[in-house]
Amino acid sequence: MTVRLSGCTNLSDLWPAARSKTVAAGVKVSCIVSMVADGVKSVKIFPEQTSEIKRLGIGPWIRDRILLIDLGFFKYAIFDKIDKYGGYFVSRLKNNANSTIVKLNGKCRGNSISVEGKKLKDVLPHLKRGVLGAMVGVTFKKRKYKGKRTTVSKLFRVVAVLNKETEEYHVYITSIPVERLSTEDITSLYGARWRIEMVFKELKSYYHMDQIDSRNPDMTESLIWVSILTLMCSRRILQLIRNANPEQANRYTHLRWAKTSGENAHRLLKEVLESMGIRLDMLVLYGIYLNH
Repeated sequence: MTVRLSGCTNLSDLWPAARSKTVAAGVKVSCIVSMVADGVKSVKIFPEQTSEIKRLGIGPWIRDRILLIDLGFFKYAIFDKIDKYGGYFVSRLKNNANSTIVKLNGKCRGNSISVEGKKLKDVLPHLKRGVLGAMVGVTFKKRKYKGKRTTVSKLFRVVAVLNKETEEYHVYITSIPVERLSTEDITSLYGARWRIEMVFKELKSYYHMDQIDSRNPDMTESLIWVSILTLMCSRRILQLIRNANPEQANRYTHLRWAKTSGENAHRLLKEVLESMGIRLDMLVLYGIYLNH
């Protein structure tokens, strides 16, 4: 998510904005969201000019986890790295990707055309099936190491599902084997990405991530983190409420809960402070306002 900041030399030096003809500042907030915990797992803040793909940081932490990847992170070298660390991924296939089909996953009913050895884009317009599952071969160059770049060939799984309304195929690429998840399961899994979009919508709509007017770098960064911490606290409380009353666990959507949580945040703050022995009286409030 990109956050544009007030134009200021101090901020633009620290976080230069991209695609701006004037002095401007902007930051990118990169979040890895856990579907299991229903909340933010890790957060990185960096200048808007920085490429997101350089900040993903694939490592041992990805083992036995699945990354639902945005097209902005589409890169075969990243997919290969995820695979080598024992993780999995699902991504939409880029429009300009045109890999060669090596073999089909499973048999097709009725009359079907032969697709092995053909380019994916040459096959899709002629398909008469609702779903295509296949292994495709891709070739890519790795990053330079000691002045040399090696070429790598690898097999990945591709899933194409026909959208009956548009009569176009939605195509996904993944490293999850067929025996672990079916073709239909892959499309359902990738559909969970909307929950990630909800995180950024919450941050902007209810936790004021898009309303940062300070020109002070420290204050600006603090306000960004306040928005993220508010989201994390809100999601944690929602999880506790759902666990306490599983029959009505789906009563609140994330955005509906965010609104309720925001409206009652002052009451929660009062309870937290009192549990710490701090009474939110006029003297305490005066001190807060005095140092704001």
